[in-house]
Amino acid sequence: MRVVTRRDPGRVGFLGLAVAGAISCALLLATGAAAAAQETAGRQAPGAPCTSTQLIADSAQRIGSHQVRITVINDGPRACVLKGFPTVALAGQGSPDRNTPLNVVGQGPARDVQLVVGGRAAIRLTFTPVLGEAEGYCASGAEPSVAPSLVLGVGGGGLQLAPDDGGGFALCGTTVRATAFRGSR
Repeated sequence: MRVVTRRDPGRVGFLGLAVAGAISCALLLATGAAAAAQETAGRQAPGAPCTSTQLIADSAQRIGSHQVRITVINDGPRACVLKGFPTVALAGQGSPDRNTPLNVVGQGPARDVQLVVGGRAAIRLTFTPVLGEAEGYCASGAEPSVAPSLVLGVGGGGLQLAPDDGGGFALCGTTVRATAFRGSR
């Protein structure tokens, strides 16, 4: 004897849809998690050298009468690596291409700095100070130089910066001492 059962078509359809929906949700969650992990890895993994188009800096913070700290921020879409020492030039308020390069003397060892997106790195520049009041003079007998901005050469380009106090950069000679880039908060 054969037993025949009747299935409720509405019940089977609902269960099938519920199973299909659960599978679809699981696949979407897995795909979203994988995409988020890939994006995070792209933002944090060591990358190619930083380019000047992905770095920003807003000013040179005075930390003494003849020193400034400059912080650069990775504003690009991916992590990058800063290497070594920057170039430095004195400039007016016009194009950063119209500048007077300075000789940079590196201070301390240069290490690669990994910059995640939003990561920061800082350097310190030290100028030979101008002595005296008002007009000032150089102990070496050289003519003092004063400029309203400088160009920090980094990542194959230049970032033009002014001091955070609105003053100028005053120095004796054509040499500046610079620390290598260091990660900062």
